[in-house]
Amino acid sequence: MGASSDIGLALARRLAAMPNVRSLTLCARRISASADIAALLAAPSAATLHIHDADITDEESLGRLAAEVSLYIPSLHLVINTVGLLHDDVLAPEKTLSQLTMPGMLRSFAVNACGPVLLAKALMPLLRRSNPAIFASLSARVGSIGDNRLGGWYSYRAAKAAQNQLLRTLSIEMQRINPNSIVLALHPGTTDTRLSRPFQGNVPAGKLFTPDFAAESLLQVIAARSPVDSGGFYAWDGQTIPW
Repeated sequence: MGASSDIGLALARRLAAMPNVRSLTLCARRISASADIAALLAAPSAATLHIHDADITDEESLGRLAAEVSLYIPSLHLVINTVGLLHDDVLAPEKTLSQLTMPGMLRSFAVNACGPVLLAKALMPLLRRSNPAIFASLSARVGSIGDNRLGGWYSYRAAKAAQNQLLRTLSIEMQRINPNSIVLALHPGTTDTRLSRPFQGNVPAGKLFTPDFAAESLLQVIAARSPVDSGGFYAWDGQTIPW
């Protein structure tokens, strides 16, 4: 989910080339209009590729996605959500409490907290029968309450913290349904994407990653996890992050 830009696109390209990936489903709100995805579809691929327009904040859209995917795949082994929202034309991360607004908070929570778990809800019938079944979603280190030393960014921090709690709760239910399931909250590091671009000025040298590096690192973290790690919060280098 979120396969048409930045980290999502880098993950899509890597997964499409992996010989052990039989079928790869790529989703985003307007993925059918993406030139990058069209180029990926036209290139040789180890996997059979499918695309679906789907909005992670729209339950009807997610329901249609799940129904369409179930027509060609009986179960999913891996789901990765890369959708996140820090700013757009009307939303900006708050520097002070006075900038906090209800519409801004609700918008951030809809995408960053509610969206991932609603995606899991829609796809649960395709995950409960898989062995293994991995559900991974991009969180952010700023969502760590214990690691919050700078303040600011109220809505984004809180929404990512809420996502972490929702994923942790999901991991408990999924292990009851499928003991071989793994649910992960992942921090990709500061990556050169549209989300981070206005805020890269204070990033230390060598700490701004390319989307391709982030994608490679995240896939390595996912591959190294087992069911005993389910419900954990991990950085791009495999280190755990405090809640």
